[in-house]
Amino acid sequence: MNRYRMAKIYGAASVVLPAAAVWIWRTEWWAHLVFILWVAAAALFWVLIDRKERETGHERMMRTLQWTAIRTLNHHRHDWMNDLQVLYGYIRMNKPDKTVECVEKIRQRMQEESRIAKLGVPSLILYAQSFRTAPGPITLHLELPDELNLAELPFDAEAAAAALIDVINVYRYGAKPGAEEPAQLTVRLDREEAALKAVLKFDGEFIQTKDAHDRIRQRLKRSPFRAERLEPELTEVMLAADLGS
Repeated sequence: MNRYRMAKIYGAASVVLPAAAVWIWRTEWWAHLVFILWVAAAALFWVLIDRKERETGHERMMRTLQWTAIRTLNHHRHDWMNDLQVLYGYIRMNKPDKTVECVEKIRQRMQEESRIAKLGVPSLILYAQSFRTAPGPITLHLELPDELNLAELPFDAEAAAAALIDVINVYRYGAKPGAEEPAQLTVRLDREEAALKAVLKFDGEFIQTKDAHDRIRQRLKRSPFRAERLEPELTEVMLAADLGS
């Protein structure tokens, strides 16, 4: 229990003292006055501590987001430096075929990152871009159509993004670590006329498949997405969110 909650508990518990005084000196006016003033002071103390706790929590969350963004930028910078060094090596060795192949890989990654940046929901964008910075049992690959902006669709984009993140986390934290290479999760988003489809294809194994099934179903109950297909081993999952009429 943090110090702010302890302070609020002590403040509330302190009301027992003037309450006891009122009980002992029932006929004394000053006891009732002290009780009223004490309760008011305790209530004010509670409000101020609660406000401070919220401010501290907000600051802590902002610092976490800032460090996540910094780690993500450093990771991307490291990846780009590696790509440039490989490309420079091919150019120095006069290997045009390898040079073209390397440039094509860089171009494809740039396109993927550009599509992610245009998703329109900051929480989902940061989550997707920072995924590679945290080591884990799976790798994530997003297949997105051009110009997909969830914020422009006629549904609750924030709720849909939060649900999608939680479902991906079921794979992220429930996958069995591989002996050599990490498992692969591919998420493809497609906008259709009446719905947004999300197809998750998983190349790996779960520690507890039934538990993962239950968590996905439970999470979808309070989200715009519904499950259209849930394979027993969760190797392929299709979700759909209606876009209204």
